Amino acid sequence: MKKYFSIYRPFLQFLTIFFGVYLFTTFLYQSYLNSYAIENHEVDGFTTFVAHQSNYIVVLFDKNAHVMASKTEASVLLFYKNKNVAKVVEGCNAISIAILFISFIVAFAGKFKPTLFFSLFGIFIIHIINILRIGLLSVLFFEIPEYKSVLHGVVFPFIIYSIVFILWIIWTNKFSKYATKSSK
Repeated sequence: MKKYFSIYRPFLQFLTIFFGVYLFTTFLYQSYLNSYAIENHEVDGFTTFVAHQSNYIVVLFDKNAHVMASKTEASVLLFYKNKNVAKVVEGCNAISIAILFISFIVAFAGKFKPTLFFSLFGIFIIHIINILRIGLLSVLFFEIPEYKSVLHGVVFPFIIYSIVFILWIIWTNKFSKYATKSSK
């Protein structure tokens, strides 16, 4: 048994760090969410921020586009051409994707500064892609509503997770501690 722990030590170490960071950051995020009263239709600040930023994309297509807090649930409604086309809920803010991204980066950490900067860079990219995603989905939901479920459930998740995967590949090949070992 000790032999297997020795052989698989890097993999087990990766899993331990990955799940440790993932659970810790998820706990912090859940603590943040618990400070909002969902039963009173309160939307967390970051989700509201994301909805407002997404509206800037929609305004490029319709200057009268706007957002409004829902009175019936914890969401922000996005309007395009005077029609409610989307609702932005907590799951739309991409924080869960950022948590997954950071967990992987830290599990394959290199030196502190590159790890920190690449984590911040990745979070920024994820945020920008998410803003574009919500804005474009809102317009497409109005223009081609028959493709709503495919766009929301397949196309855009594929795009955002592909970008995260590409960032992970760049990290492991260029900046992680394993990249530095293999280049020597």
